Amino acid sequence: MAPAADRPGYWGRPTSTLDWCEENYTVSFYIAEFWNTVSNLIMILPPIYGAIQTVKDGLETRYVFAYLGLTAVGIGSWCFHMTLKYEMQLLDELPMIYSCCVFVYCLYECFKQKKSFNYFLFILLLTFSILVTTVYLQWKEPIFHQVMYGILVGCLVLRSVYIVTWVYPWLRPLAYTSLSVFLVGFALWNVDNIFCDTWRDVRQKMPPVIGAVTQFHAWWHILTGLGSYLHVLFSLHTRTLYLKHRPKVKFICGIWPVIRVEPPKNK
Repeated sequence: MAPAADRPGYWGRPTSTLDWCEENYTVSFYIAEFWNTVSNLIMILPPIYGAIQTVKDGLETRYVFAYLGLTAVGIGSWCFHMTLKYEMQLLDELPMIYSCCVFVYCLYECFKQKKSFNYFLFILLLTFSILVTTVYLQWKEPIFHQVMYGILVGCLVLRSVYIVTWVYPWLRPLAYTSLSVFLVGFALWNVDNIFCDTWRDVRQKMPPVIGAVTQFHAWWHILTGLGSYLHVLFSLHTRTLYLKHRPKVKFICGIWPVIRVEPPKNK
């Protein structure tokens, strides 16, 4: 990761264990990493809309938590990149674990009867979250968090592949688009980390607007935010199909995907 910049800012010296490649306080005196901060809007606003629509459609509360969990990650990441404070870093990283546990519960319970509740899976995921939180608070090693998050993502990928291979193969475009977008974001995250010095030198020679496009950690937010949002759509689509609803993916203004769910037809 990049060392903290010498330029002073509103939030003072960073106390986080990570300081990303974007130069600190170059755009705003009040925001340490401007582009890494505002790029989180994609994880805040669309999921709020999704949660509201889920309530309006009378769907299961677990999907409200899934949408709001993604929003919590976006808000935490906003606070972290805005301040580069350790407390805000935890507000970013720990909700990633919690929200992903909600995703796992939703996807692994999509073929159960309505209003069913899997106490074993709930306790297992809750225990996992508590253990990760406890260890991470004592052992402030970002790689530990990244590995634990990767395990949860791996569980989601395996379950998604099973669903589109053996149950609902026509959902492959949605599932694989979600995964592909997420993987592209992950690739850019690694490029930003590995070639930070090179990208910083390149940005110094670019106009500010063009230089902003090379903020690959911001692209990680955008792409993984979109990939996670699409995953919730896939999970919700799978669940409502099983419950005999009539889900359809539609696009707001022809751009942004949403789920519209109609109740089952009366027999």
